Amino acid sequence: MTTWTAIRGHLHHARATHTSRRQLQRELARYTSASDLNELHAILDRYPDRDTAAMRRILVGRHTL
Repeated sequence: MTTWTAIRGHLHHARATHTSRRQLQRELARYTSASDLNELHAILDRYPDRDTAAMRRILVGRHTL
């Protein structure tokens, strides 16, 4: 693998990750009421933190704005 190929692969992965994160942010933005957010947090609590960390970071970021 050449350096150029590795760089292109890294950039492609970074773009895909960014796109996925933006999509997740849009989907989580639909949860606006207190009851919606409580239900979402209850669902997230059923799964390991490693599986829900990205969602939790987005939700925390929304509350700090």
